[in-house]
Amino acid sequence: MCKSCFKDSVERRVRRTISHWSMFSPADHIAVAVSGGKDSLTLLMILKKLSKRFASTKITAVTVDEGIAGYREEAVELASDYCKKLGVDHQIVSFEELYGNGLDNFLMGKQNRLTACSYCGVFRRKAINVAARKVGATKIATGHNLDDVVQTYLLNLFQGDVERFARFSPVLRDPRGGFLPRVKPLCEVPEKEVALYGYAEGLTFQSASCPYMSEALRNELRTVLNRLELAHPGVLFSAYRAMTRLRGLAEPNVPRSELRACCSCGEPTTLDFCEACKMVGFTIDETSRPATINL
Repeated sequence: MCKSCFKDSVERRVRRTISHWSMFSPADHIAVAVSGGKDSLTLLMILKKLSKRFASTKITAVTVDEGIAGYREEAVELASDYCKKLGVDHQIVSFEELYGNGLDNFLMGKQNRLTACSYCGVFRRKAINVAARKVGATKIATGHNLDDVVQTYLLNLFQGDVERFARFSPVLRDPRGGFLPRVKPLCEVPEKEVALYGYAEGLTFQSASCPYMSEALRNELRTVLNRLELAHPGVLFSAYRAMTRLRGLAEPNVPRSELRACCSCGEPTTLDFCEACKMVGFTIDETSRPATINL
């Protein structure tokens, strides 16, 4: 396809995905998680284009500064620049603001720690939820592409997390009302096509790689899946379709958990303290705790 037809093809798939999964309504205020990478910037551009057809739809970009030296500075600057060019409101939150430390400082000297991605994933999810509510959003849109979704399904499977496997979906809605709905409009677009779309639009992406990426099991799984897709084109789509069907069969058998407010920060959790608060030093049986996190 030529450049114009290729871009139209990607945008049609995104529109079809949004429609199929009923991701948005015309009056939604969408918080787009924008990291400065190819996926999030491409998603922001596509959603901005689509929103022009719906006058009552509002888009706000939300960026999380994890505090990773030599990596996040470039991304935050790129996100800010593109938000200005597109005329999109931009909200930046940081780990230091929410948890008292950036990720580098948090990990420094920590003995017997988990992988950096284990902490960062929990902290980021909470930060995005906090920022989205702060701007008054009704939905959170993330830039997870087809490769990301299949990797996550398999990670949950390999780690024996049946509940997460059953609940993971292109649309995550909390019937209890504790978390804002999260949607993945790029979930049926392969990573290489997301990148190609961005280049076709003349986007400049973050050039630096996260210094902690080598610690993640996802990185090894990505390599394996890329080799499989190269040898057997279409295997990612087949895996995606099978997993969404299996998830639909499994979800009704997963018991619904009850939410309560975290005793420290007030965020919804199934325990006394949310996972993020436990990671920064709170535990259920501690008698002396750090000052309450300022959300």
